[in-house]
Amino acid sequence: MANQLGLSWHRPGKRLGRRSIRACLLAGLGLITSRAAYAHHPFGGQTPANSIEGFLSGLGHPVIGIDHLAFVIAIGLMAAILRPGLWVPVAFLTTALLGTGIHLQRWDLLAPEFFISTSILIFGGLLAFRQSPNLWLTTGLAAIAGIFHGYAYGEAIVGAEMTPLVSYLVGFSMIQLAITALAYVCGRALNARSIDGSVLPTRFAGFAIAGMGLAFLSSVLLG
Repeated sequence: MANQLGLSWHRPGKRLGRRSIRACLLAGLGLITSRAAYAHHPFGGQTPANSIEGFLSGLGHPVIGIDHLAFVIAIGLMAAILRPGLWVPVAFLTTALLGTGIHLQRWDLLAPEFFISTSILIFGGLLAFRQSPNLWLTTGLAAIAGIFHGYAYGEAIVGAEMTPLVSYLVGFSMIQLAITALAYVCGRALNARSIDGSVLPTRFAGFAIAGMGLAFLSSVLLG
């Protein structure tokens, strides 16, 4: 009847899927373009002096550091294709706190920028695979990567008092959790639109993230 009257209609699920995809693309673009410099100090290298500065610094570090942002997005996308994928971001977020603690204890890790760049390349490659990677292997790699990413986060808070330090830890944990959740939702929405339940959209994202990792790694190796 609707067709005879010249009217068209779409199922609510399809409209919702399109809206989800548009929202994901816009959110991803916003994250990448929001003051996206290859930097690691939201306050220009100054140590946060109070709880507000500590919290804002924690929020900013994983976002303005494009290497960290790319990896956190990869973690969320990985959780979207694995069952139960929740273990991957949990492992990363937990060991990121451990890595920050290592830096605060003034213990040195070998070549953290090298391992950070390598982790982006590896996880981009895992996302690009036709078959989903092994859950526990991926979780273990995420845990190792978290130590090095967390170590880099610690650079911005070394020497701070306890109050801004705690606020910093809360801030970077919250923003990473938010980015991971957004990437997870976007990954699920994109893959739901693919044919025969394939993860082709996530694979394309994996190629892009792997390319970023290769660029970061080349920068580290070539100086």
